[in-house]
Order: sequence, then C-alpha cells, then structure tokens
Amino acid sequence: MENQLSGAAVVVHGGGPTSVLNASLCGMIQEARRQSQVTAFYGAKHGVQGILDENFWDLLAQPDHIVSGLRVSPGSAIGSSRMRVADEHIAQALAVFEKRNIRFAFVAGGNGTQETGLRLLRAAEAKGYELRVLGIPKTVDNDLGSTLFSPGYPTAARFFAQAFRDIGEDNRSLPTPINVIEVIGRNVGWVVGASALARARENDPPHLIYLPERRVSEDQLCADVERVYRRLGRCVVAMCEGQRNEKGEPFGAAFHATAGARDQLAANLAHQVASLLTERLGVRARSEKPGLLGRSSALDVVPLDRQASWLCGQRAIHHAVAGMSGRMLTIESLSDAADEIAIGSAPFEAVSRAEHALEETHIHPDGNDVTEAFLAYVRPLVGPIQPHVRLYP
Repeated sequence: MENQLSGAAVVVHGGGPTSVLNASLCGMIQEARRQSQVTAFYGAKHGVQGILDENFWDLLAQPDHIVSGLRVSPGSAIGSSRMRVADEHIAQALAVFEKRNIRFAFVAGGNGTQETGLRLLRAAEAKGYELRVLGIPKTVDNDLGSTLFSPGYPTAARFFAQAFRDIGEDNRSLPTPINVIEVIGRNVGWVVGASALARARENDPPHLIYLPERRVSEDQLCADVERVYRRLGRCVVAMCEGQRNEKGEPFGAAFHATAGARDQLAANLAHQVASLLTERLGVRARSEKPGLLGRSSALDVVPLDRQASWLCGQRAIHHAVAGMSGRMLTIESLSDAADEIAIGSAPFEAVSRAEHALEETHIHPDGNDVTEAFLAYVRPLVGPIQPHVRLYP
C-alpha cells in the first residue's frame, strides 16, 4: 500500500452513542500523534453537520489526561447525530475537505454511518480528490455484518442480562404477576437474546424471550405467557423494541398511527404488550423500559468491549496512513482467554445498509427463546453473570 499521502484527518460519529465509543476516539488521537503524515486531526461536532459548518474539535490539542480519560468515558465526546445525509451534504463535505486539506476521513457508527463513508469515498473518487476513508464499527444493536461483534454490544448485553437477573429477584419477592421488559435492538435480537444469561437456576427469568427475527401473534404471545403464569404464578417477558406481530405490524401500531409518528410506531411497546396481557388474561401486568440507560450505562463496562473499541480506533489511523481505504475495521476473533483481539477489515459495500440478524440456529423452534448456539456465541463476549444467593428450604 502506498503511504506517501499526508494531510489533515477528521472523524465523525453517527447514530446512538455507547459506553465505549470514546475509547475508539482515544485510540485514534493517541495513534494520530505518532503519525507525522497526520498534520491536523478534527472531530466533527455532532456528526456530518459539524463538517458542513466547519465546527470542529482540535483533537491533537487536547491535554493528555483528557485523551486518556476518553478511554473510560461513555457517550460521544465530539457529539453524534442521526442526520439524514443527502447528496448535497456529501458534496458540501468534500468542499470542506479540499479547503482544509483533509485527506483522511473516519466514520464511526452502524450500517447507515458506514454507507456515509462509502458515499464520501465515491464522491472523492469521482472528483479526482485523493481521500482515504475508513469505518469504525459501533452499535449496541450488534447488527453490523462482517465482524464478530460491534463495540458497544457486549456491555449493553451485560447490562440487560444483569437487569433481568435483578428484576427476577424483585418479581420473586413481591410478585407483579407479569412483567414485560422492553429491550433495545431495533430490528435484531442480539441484545434481548443476551437476557438469557440471567438464568442461573431452573425457572429463572426471563421466562420468555421474543426476537424481531421471528414474528409472534397476539394469540401466541398470550398463550405463552398464560402457560408460564399458570405454572409459576408469575412471568417475566423479554421483548425487543422492534418486535412485530404476524402481520408485520408493531404491537400498539394502531395507537401510534393516530399520532402520525411513523418513526415511533414501536415506542412504548412494553406498555402496549402489558396492557394487552392484562386485558386478555385478566392478570395484572406491568412494563419496564430501560431504554437509553441500557446503551449508556458505564457502571459495568466489559473490558473486552472497551479494548476492542480502542483497537479499532488506533488501527484505523494506522491503516489509513499506510494506504488502506474504503473499508470498515472488523473484529475477527478472540483468543481462548478472550482477552486478545484480532482486528481485520471488510469493504464498505459489505456492511453499508445491511442488517446482520440472528441465524435460525440461534432461535428456539417455538420462537420464544434462544438456543445453546446463541449462548455459546454471547457468553465469551459478556462474561459470567453472577447469580444472587437464595435461602435454602
């Protein structure tokens, strides 16, 4: 790979932050300081809009204690955005790159953000402007393909596994007969599936796990819950925010459609499902929705997750200076001890706008649980979930 290009660099965060996203920013700054070909390093404030407004953080000017502190700080220190990037935005961004001699561009985010990286690269190529663009994986949903996992996912998965463990103890102590817990994940079940790690003993919750990859009818849902309730006198249900019924509609779609909120059809899914269960079964049900807390909590970050994020950032700078472009960094494998991480890469075309869903082998035939194959995948990423003690009979 050619390595003679020099100029400024810029990094953009897109989509929801995570508890470990700033670790990649830390790795990038530390490596950029080692590379003489990186003449300046800008952090775009709040996503692509920061490029358009030329509103940047000077990342190389940050004090050492701030940079090292990023490694353990949640959120996005430079600010993120869900801005819909139009073609004119790409053209405007490229004009800013030319003005500031930005030759290295980095996008950190999910499949939509990786597509933005691809569009920037193609626009630069069409214009004959030499620009190297690399992607850094980031999503708690874990729906990026070509990578073993996405940084942010293991910690979010651990948060929900521990949440279900603790909600289960509450449910046993003063039973609300039915608890419906809504879990982040959009259209894939990687996070909600990890709630199964909360189980240490027979009949531990969650008693039912529903995954967006498998639709469920209201009748089937009610029958499943009633069966568990009649057996145990309680039931804790894990359901992904993107769950849909057999018609492909979000639960509670009629309620939200009246408000005209197209992007919020699945909002408060747990509340809608709890109301349905109360009405159909005649048993009290309540809902919980950790929501943003599940992706932002830094109370128990998985060390593997933070290290993977840092490595992806550090390697992105290193590889871009060495000549790599048009690819997203990936996590290839872990060692047997799960503390050594092999970093690879995949072309933008393989990850842009493509959702990586659970495989059929990960989903229980009944559609209301995960399999041992899924647990074998997720356990090394999340680590052990310590059960609470209980009194002996």
